[in-house]
Amino acid sequence: MAGRLLEEDPELAYQHTLAASRRGGRVAVVREAVGIAAYHAGKYADALRELRTHRRISGSDYNLPLIADSLRGLGRAEKAIELAHSEECANLETAVKVEMQMVAAGSYADLGKLDKALAELESLEQLNFNRAFSFSPRLFTAYADLLSAAGRAEDAKRWNAQVEVAESALGIERETESFIMDLAPELDEEEETPRAKDLIEPSESSEAAADATAEEAEEPEAEQTGIDEDDDLNVVVESDTDAAEADVEDESTK
Repeated sequence: MAGRLLEEDPELAYQHTLAASRRGGRVAVVREAVGIAAYHAGKYADALRELRTHRRISGSDYNLPLIADSLRGLGRAEKAIELAHSEECANLETAVKVEMQMVAAGSYADLGKLDKALAELESLEQLNFNRAFSFSPRLFTAYADLLSAAGRAEDAKRWNAQVEVAESALGIERETESFIMDLAPELDEEEETPRAKDLIEPSESSEAAADATAEEAEEPEAEQTGIDEDDDLNVVVESDTDAAEADVEDESTK
């Protein structure tokens, strides 16, 4: 429920995560959910505490950008920049590292250092006008905002236009609704299967019954296989977690 409500009602989503925390406060994913919901609800002190707790329990650095941005939200931009440039972030995977540098750029902007903010993003090889990764729409938007703040309106307009091009190339729709998909509806309702005697003619039915009786008398009872026909089968769903990448056509050349 927290996940479904996160965008439309972050405060209510946060309350759901608190309820979960009262029941499973030592579970890493629960503390992560509380931290993320608190961040979206603008409760940056709570987010910082919960995300640090999740990192301590799990050992994962995945949420370091949210930790840094929570520091930024608390007015501690220098600390956010310090964390972004620390050894802890040196070996982050690409997508997380890009997110962290976007936080650092925003922190520089908060301090009025637009040149350093722009340089932070321009140092990324993933900031490519004609190339789109899963994080590119956010990266392009952040860069366009900095360009606009620096008085480079035309450049900002070009990058803003490229956000939609990147989303289209990646197959990302702007408006999506939360939904629950039933992966195995056949397990909910058992379909009535026809019986053999319903499929043969009446005359054939009596002959088949006589033959079956004779065969049962001759053959020994079949051994149990240990598998019941009505046993439910587990459904395994696999997903590809690699970051999406796509070519993006330069709109400026059209």
